[in-house]
Amino acid sequence: MMFVFKYIDDFVGKGLEASLLAKLFFYYSFTTIPMALPLAVLLSSLMTFGNLGEHFELTAMKSAGLSLQKIMFPLLVTTILLSISAFYFSNNILPVTNLRAGSLLYDIRQSKPALMFKDGVFNHSIDGFSMRVGKKEKDGKTLKDILIYDHRAMQGNNLVIYAKSGTMEETGDKMYLVLTLNEGVSYKDIMDNPKDNQTHPMVRDKFSKRIIRFDLSAFQLSRTNEELFKNNSQMMNLSQLSQSVDSMEIKSAKRKFDFAVQLKKSYYTNSMTSISQMDPAKKKVIKENKFSELPRQQQLALIESAANLARSAKAYADSVGNDSESSEYNRVMFLVEWHRKFTLSIACLVLFFIGAPLGAIIRKGGLGMPVVVSVIFFITFHILSITGEKLAKEGSLQAYQGMWMATLILLPVGVFLTYKATADSALFDVDAYILPIKNFFMKKKKVQE
Repeated sequence: MMFVFKYIDDFVGKGLEASLLAKLFFYYSFTTIPMALPLAVLLSSLMTFGNLGEHFELTAMKSAGLSLQKIMFPLLVTTILLSISAFYFSNNILPVTNLRAGSLLYDIRQSKPALMFKDGVFNHSIDGFSMRVGKKEKDGKTLKDILIYDHRAMQGNNLVIYAKSGTMEETGDKMYLVLTLNEGVSYKDIMDNPKDNQTHPMVRDKFSKRIIRFDLSAFQLSRTNEELFKNNSQMMNLSQLSQSVDSMEIKSAKRKFDFAVQLKKSYYTNSMTSISQMDPAKKKVIKENKFSELPRQQQLALIESAANLARSAKAYADSVGNDSESSEYNRVMFLVEWHRKFTLSIACLVLFFIGAPLGAIIRKGGLGMPVVVSVIFFITFHILSITGEKLAKEGSLQAYQGMWMATLILLPVGVFLTYKATADSALFDVDAYILPIKNFFMKKKKVQE
């Protein structure tokens, strides 16, 4: 729904087929899996162990000699297999769906709205024409009071066509619109030579029937070659991302080396050019740094040359700096996508180790408490993920630090909950925290007495 709301303006009024929209929504539904899968693992594991605890099945298994780790082991194996599948999905399937969805969405956004006439409103959809229909009959074909301005000659409103009635039909292949005009007249200003601007000659032509064909090829959805979108980081697999990052680093190192060489070469070339134009005696003066002894005209020439050299060097440095910033940002984006391939799989494991022991501690199944707790942990995970990714893209953190921040923060939580569930700790029992405090104050009171 968020995708629909974001691009609703690009879909409405273009006459798109239902199959085309279904294909687009199908492709973009795959992009929700990286967000939905960790939440599904968290909620399902919490509900499963919550139900086992609520019906005392965990107690029965523990009394039979099974530890919590052994009880969790089959589900842990299942989660590991799910994590491997998630990695395969992120690396092999998601880039393809992103490529197809991105190219299809681009073509839809670039296509023109469907040709629709409203009563009394000028329509400018067809290039070179401006048309107004006084009234459109219920059959959708018959038109009344038709006014057409032909602007194809790029000379203003020099050709105007008016008809009392007409019909509008599309050809079978929907490539042309056939407009049949009845009982009309056309007005055309003649502007073949400069004298026409003074005499304003005009040709008026009455007709009983006239047929005009409009090309509708621009309104058809034309598919762009998907090869043009393959350089996007979200449309690459792991090996392609690694290769792209390596290429960027090599180009960046070469750019820095060329910058130093070019700047040094430019400096000495300009300096030697200025000096080579002087006689040997003046060269000796410059080498001895006695600038003040030169004639004023030569001083001004050298100052102007130095200023031009500095401006040129500054412009070159700014250009290289901007190019380096853009390249570094692209490199970070590719690294972010590279690490994202792994974070989805590891997130499933981490959230399993939070949900399973938490369900064993809460001992509540169903869709009540488990949903609330799952949403709280997932929102925390999602906020940390978005924050880490944003910091990585801004350059405040390294790409691996930002992308793994959420996982590293929640991993100790999972270890702590697993330990507490193994030890049958009353983690959410308020009396377990209040009772030691009461005992402490009671002992202190007895000592004072």
